Amino acid sequence: MLYGLDHYDRVVYHNTNGDVHAFEKVVNNFVTEANKNPAISHAFSYYSAHTPSYDLTVNREKCKKMGVSISDVFTAIQTYMGSIYVNDFTLYNRTFHVVVQADTTYRKMITNMDKYYVRNQVGEMLPLSSLISYKPTETAPLLSHFNIFRSAEVDGGSSEGYSSGQAIDALKELAAKVLPQGYGYDFSGLSYEEIQAGSMTIYIFLFSLTFVFLFLAALYESWSVPLSVLLAVPIGAFGAILTLIFIPSLTDNVYAQIGLITLIGLAAKNAILIVEYAKVRVDNGEDLIQSTIDAVQLRLRPIVMTSLAFILGVRTIGVTVLGGMLAASSLAIFIVPVLFVVIVKIAYGKKQLEYLAQHRDELAAKAKEQESRDKS
Repeated sequence: MLYGLDHYDRVVYHNTNGDVHAFEKVVNNFVTEANKNPAISHAFSYYSAHTPSYDLTVNREKCKKMGVSISDVFTAIQTYMGSIYVNDFTLYNRTFHVVVQADTTYRKMITNMDKYYVRNQVGEMLPLSSLISYKPTETAPLLSHFNIFRSAEVDGGSSEGYSSGQAIDALKELAAKVLPQGYGYDFSGLSYEEIQAGSMTIYIFLFSLTFVFLFLAALYESWSVPLSVLLAVPIGAFGAILTLIFIPSLTDNVYAQIGLITLIGLAAKNAILIVEYAKVRVDNGEDLIQSTIDAVQLRLRPIVMTSLAFILGVRTIGVTVLGGMLAASSLAIFIVPVLFVVIVKIAYGKKQLEYLAQHRDELAAKAKEQESRDKS
């Protein structure tokens, strides 16, 4: 079963049981129990095993006794009920496809197969109804597989106030309780990547801090300056975590983790503005405390200005992208066709368009011939 979390992350539940109806019961039961879990909301599945269909059986023993090839039986069913391509022929400078099939009136109902005939090995025509049987049944319209196992997709989202990690843990607990023997689950999509990453976020964060520390140490040839700078990073991370806590619509997902990595550079930038200026004055022999106070007073305005510029810039970027995508999705679908018509008229010219219109059938035939060659 594929299950969608925040941003449609997926977890896959699968089984090896051949009964699609039993599989449907398990899927529906899982969806019902998932919706009861406070960490999961709006779980649903499109999987269904109740699509009306027919179960057609070929009597192979009768076919053998009457000298009818099994492949001829299936070919006759395909030809009459569906269609079969024979060849192409050219007439009046046009290419025609030869397709064999029963007339619409004689292939609308499955009972029409009682009127079909198939030839045996001695050339006799035998009614197809004497070799096949069919009965109405219900089955799944589409059977999907994941890692060779039959699977069903379940979509939904994490509830407000819950992160995608909490929803994944809830799914694991739910699967252990609800899924019967013979059923299992795997994760895919963003949830798979999140699980694979696991605690890698911590290591990435520490690696980033180490890299910045070594870079600053090499730049200032001192360990005290980069250490003072990086001590500002936990303050920024604390503010980010508080924002995630007090705004329930935001979750601790991959985007939030990328934001935390970005904060290392942004918080360090503000600290560098103060520390670098204070270090220069201390190296010139001025008092440490006074140098630091002067650096704070002098750099306060640049820090506030650059921080506000970034904050407002992030908001502007978000609103700009939002407005642009709304316009591109709603207006472009009407404007682009008009522009295409105008530009093609200018590029092709009136004479070339008239020529193409006059030779439309010939060009279509050539295109079909080329398509046939490509397929072969």
